[in-house]
Amino acid sequence: MTLASFVPESINLPNVLQDTITLSLGVFYEALPFVILGIILSVLVQIYLPASVLFKILPKNSFKKRATLSVSGFLMPVCECGNVPLARGLMSKGLRPQDVLTFLLAAPIINPVTMLTTSQAFPNHPAILITRVLAAFFIANFVGWLFSNIHKKDLVTESFEKHCSDISHLEVAKKTSKPLVQLKDFSQRFAGELENLLPALVTGSLIAGLIQTAIPRTWILSLSSEPVLAIFAMIVLAFVVAVCASVDAFFALSLSGIFPISAIIAFLVFGPMIDIKMLSLLRTTFKPKALATLTLVIFMCSFAIGLGAHYVL
Repeated sequence: MTLASFVPESINLPNVLQDTITLSLGVFYEALPFVILGIILSVLVQIYLPASVLFKILPKNSFKKRATLSVSGFLMPVCECGNVPLARGLMSKGLRPQDVLTFLLAAPIINPVTMLTTSQAFPNHPAILITRVLAAFFIANFVGWLFSNIHKKDLVTESFEKHCSDISHLEVAKKTSKPLVQLKDFSQRFAGELENLLPALVTGSLIAGLIQTAIPRTWILSLSSEPVLAIFAMIVLAFVVAVCASVDAFFALSLSGIFPISAIIAFLVFGPMIDIKMLSLLRTTFKPKALATLTLVIFMCSFAIGLGAHYVL
């Protein structure tokens, strides 16, 4: 069913506008359930998971802590859109943004849903799944280490700092609250997180739709014959189309007859970590300079992994 079926026959929208609205709505509706699920998990973490328990579970050593967080997607298999509110919940409990970034980047790939769909999409190429998982683990932990000495105030926004402060002030009241009060607290926090993230999701979806209609696919497809350009083109495509990590392997499969495996791997590694929609959501928590650095690092790592796969696989 297309947008045209909802538009009265007397209204004739330009094809480009129809395509933009259709693509934007597609990105929005694909991401919205995961964002809501992520907010629910985030609020549950904020209300019912004591910080003392969280820090007791996680290793004390920074490297081991980041490594543990990067594979925790097995226990919390939320798509990358839902990981943003969940990551906000973890940071509100006192986890360092540098450590939570490892979860944020790796969990969309290192989780049973994404791994299953990737193996189903490429049953004859197990190296794609193996490379994708190892690359996600490496990039996430590399980013966590690279950002480890950056002060928190240089990473997160002032509004999120205030949000964390407000959360901590509610902790004392929560300990003596009754179930009905906790339910009210849950609904208020859920509404607050939704109010923060929904405009960002709408903006990101609209930008993704606009860019997809503005950039002809033929431009990207024309680069498929040259390995270096093919890898670059697929990374750009991953950034633009903003496909959910749980189904992006099937999108990549539709292009596997045109692009080499190395470019497919770069697409599958880069896309779940950074795309237009994700950047818009992350802007609610992280500062622009931090996001620019993060995007550049992930791009360079994804490109290098894709190029390495070209010579190895």
